[in-house]
Amino acid sequence: MANLDVDKNKTALVVIDLQKGIASMPGRTTEPYPASTVVINAAKLADAFRANSMPVFLVHVKSSGKDRLNTVTDSQWQMPKEMPADWADIVPELGPMENDIIITKKQWGAFYGTDLELQLRRRGIDTIVLCGISTNHGVESTARFAYEFGFQQIFAEDAMSGMSAEAHKTSIETAFKRMGRVRSTAEILEALG
Repeated sequence: MANLDVDKNKTALVVIDLQKGIASMPGRTTEPYPASTVVINAAKLADAFRANSMPVFLVHVKSSGKDRLNTVTDSQWQMPKEMPADWADIVPELGPMENDIIITKKQWGAFYGTDLELQLRRRGIDTIVLCGISTNHGVESTARFAYEFGFQQIFAEDAMSGMSAEAHKTSIETAFKRMGRVRSTAEILEALG
């Protein structure tokens, strides 16, 4: 694997769905890494990006039945009738900090129906470091749009996790390695100096 060079003037961190209602959902497990590990690694990345004056985008999903995509599917997640008031709040380990950019989405991916692409382009960003929960839903959906929009991508493999180890591995091996570079949090931090 080639060394990782990161242009600090053109790279942003994009964190997917590390919010209270998802990262700390009672009874929910994520694999191959527990949500707590994903949060810790994402926070390390966010701290390093902030220390280097690089943009941090914190994406959370916030929607009700009225504004959700309501497609007919064979398997649909059923939203509880009443969500906790802090369900969409970013986990405290990530802030948000004063200069972070918050993106609110209504579906899996962070590009469709949001101003994420516009905010990245206005800052001259051509590369994103991507992490979050869940690897094979929100992260992969965002990655596919980013690829089609021409963004370079670096995937923080141990700062994301899926609903199963198999689903996580499949996204890493069959999608992410074809859309960008897969690295560990430690490798990305080393590249940032």
